[in-house]
Order: sequence, then C-alpha cells, then structure tokens
Amino acid sequence: MSRIGKKPIEILAGVEVKLENHAAFVKGLKGELSYDIHPDIEVTKEENQVVVSLSKKLSKKRASQTRSLWGLTRTLISNMIQGVSQGYEKRLLIEGTGYRANIEGELLNLSLGFSHPVKLEIPKGLSCVVEKNIVIVSGINKQEVGEFAAQIRRVRPVEPYKGKGDRYEGEYVRRKEGKKAAGAGGA
Repeated sequence: MSRIGKKPIEILAGVEVKLENHAAFVKGLKGELSYDIHPDIEVTKEENQVVVSLSKKLSKKRASQTRSLWGLTRTLISNMIQGVSQGYEKRLLIEGTGYRANIEGELLNLSLGFSHPVKLEIPKGLSCVVEKNIVIVSGINKQEVGEFAAQIRRVRPVEPYKGKGDRYEGEYVRRKEGKKAAGAGGA
C-alpha cells in the first residue's frame, strides 16, 4: 500500500479540477495544467477532494508494477493544484567577482567568467527576474521551474575553494582548504 497514494488531495479555493478520459485538468488563478493518467490508476473527485487509487481489475503482477505509479500520480496532481493557485519559485544566487545576470527580451544573459556571455532561452510559461545577484525563476509547473533552475546552475556550478558560481539560495557548499605553502627552512 502506498502511504502517499492513500492520502486524499484537498482542492484549494479558486481551483477547478476536471477528470475525463483518463486525464486530469486543473484550472486556477495563475493558469491551467493537464496530466494523462495511467489506465491502471483510478482518480475520482469527491466534493472538495481528489482520491487516487489502483484499479480493481488488475492482476497481481500488473498491480505490483502499477503500485509505484500510485503515489507518483497523487503527487503530480497535488503539485498541479498548488501550482495553479500559488505557483512555484526557485532562487539562484550568483557569487563571484564580475559574475552577473540580466534579461534581454526572452533570453537570460549570464556573465560567469567565460570568454563569452552564456545566453539561455527562457521557456514559455516561466518568468525570470534578476535582483542584484539573485535570479528568480517562477511558474506554475513545478517540473519546468526546477529543470530550468538546474539548467542555469549547470552553466557554472559552485567550486569548493572560493565558493564562486551558481547555487540555490540557502544551499550549503562544503569549502575545501587551499594548498599549504611550503615550510620555510626545509631540508
């Protein structure tokens, strides 16, 4: 039994959930999202809750394979409901001398110590804001927000000696000690 899959999903105020033809459609103030549900998973709407369960007509072999999709489906629908009502946001801190970011139309322009600036196209449905040395990526789809933030972070990961590079806000970077100077008066 899936502990996560058994929990009902509360439908927040201002969110409309529609289930039809093994698809879930979620509409809210910030936008709308959809998800194709696996045929072996049943999703039902009861008043202000959505309940996810396994199909009753599964063989034991297929049930064991489908059980892993149960909690995943519940989590994805829950993330959709939260996304259309509140949205998601990732904050990246750019640290280093001369490292900066700015937005030029639909491009995020990163100057991170390379011989050329790195330009990343901002995906549709996401928005980026640059405040001093912080890049804020926001949108309604949790997966897209996280993927674009990871793409930005991959351009220049934090190095452990000086701590320069891109990191998530609040991320701990273990620092290493540099080389020790040779001892004076050695043999």
